[in-house]
Order: sequence, then C-alpha cells, then structure tokens
Amino acid sequence: MSDQNDFGKLEHLIKDVKVAMMTTADEEGRLHSRPMASLHAPFDGDLWFFTSSASHKVLEMSRDARVSLAYANPDRDVYVSVTGTAALLRDPAKVKELWEPVMKTWFPAGIEDPQLALLKVRVERAEYWDSSGGAVGSLVGFVKAMAAGHRHAPAQGEHGELDLAE
Repeated sequence: MSDQNDFGKLEHLIKDVKVAMMTTADEEGRLHSRPMASLHAPFDGDLWFFTSSASHKVLEMSRDARVSLAYANPDRDVYVSVTGTAALLRDPAKVKELWEPVMKTWFPAGIEDPQLALLKVRVERAEYWDSSGGAVGSLVGFVKAMAAGHRHAPAQGEHGELDLAE
C-alpha cells in the first residue's frame, strides 16, 4: 500500500521537469517513446497529459495500457523512471482545470479542439536517482580531491524505489 510520503517524494522529484518521455508498446511488442508536456497538478497518484485522441499512442494504449515515463532534471541531477497504467479521458472540467496557454502550440483550437483528450497515468512504481550535491557539489568534490592529490569519488546521492500501487 502506498503512503503519502511516497506521493510527496515523487511529486518533489518531478515537479520542475517540463517534459517526460512516455513509452508504449505496439501490437508486436516494439517500444515507442515520445516527449509529453508535463501538466501541473497536485500529485495524488495520477499524472496528467494532454493528447490528441487520434494519436498513435492512444491506439497502442487501447491494446496495452502499461506505460513508462522517464523524467530527467540534469540541473538538479535528478532522474526518475515511472511505470503505470494509462487511461484516455474526455473530461471538460478537468481539461479546463489543467489547461495552460502554452498548450495552444499543440492544440490551436484550445479547449474546444474536438480531438483534445487527457491521458491519466495511474502510477504504480517509481525508481529514482537523486544526487544531493548535484553538479556543483560534484565539481567542488573534484577540486578538493585534486588539491589534496586524492582520487575523486563522486557522491552517490540517493537511489530508491517507491511502490505506489494500491
């Protein structure tokens, strides 16, 4: 059973990542990845994305709803891999709640676009790598080691798994 600490940890790790790579499998089991704009919504176990209902990924998800999402924030040296189950939703109230003007880049007709839909990914598991010192901490460690004539051992940071399945 998931707990609120896991929800908070995952939300903290991915909150600043604007794009996630979403991977689906086709009918032959081949994997397809594509960038998806992350939507800003409080994390309660679901991640949200806008999509076109006519997209190929929607067809793939209708056959196999399992997806993988990869988040990377090299500025903070944080990387997260998420697995879950996707569902296509047409919920006008949720669309209005999550809509941001930048989405007009992909959906020029805005929230009235007849093919605009939501992908809801119910997160089941997440694995993360969080180097607490980040690039600056690593650089400082490198300089200190060099000055002392020692071999530099980069900080390992934090690695963990979160089980969010209900």
